[in-house]
Amino acid sequence: MTHPDDLLVSIAAMVESRHSSQMSLTVVIPGAVITGRLAPEALWKERVAEVLRDSKHLGQFAAAFHPPQAADDDPEHGGRPTHLHFHVARILQGSFGIPDSGGMYRVALKDVSAWTIGDIGYSDQ
Repeated sequence: MTHPDDLLVSIAAMVESRHSSQMSLTVVIPGAVITGRLAPEALWKERVAEVLRDSKHLGQFAAAFHPPQAADDDPEHGGRPTHLHFHVARILQGSFGIPDSGGMYRVALKDVSAWTIGDIGYSDQ
């Protein structure tokens, strides 16, 4: 999708403005179906940075996830969101969701070709 769905952009903006991480969403992007909960960008970056900091080999990359200086096009400072930030998310592969524990994914809104509210069920067995 070259132009993001305006309704989906509105949902992403609401997640950002209300700092909510409870909205469940499933999206179709090239090569994958991702299902999980949306998080505000700042919270998502904070969580990714924590995971990286705790890693012996990846700790140096945590700095890339520190909040940048305020910018006019930054969703945290009034701009339109350009990405969805998933946490507790899984890539659906057949009847399985991977990873088992859920992951952290950043998806460009322009790449979403279809979406639905809620998690799509999957089997852990």
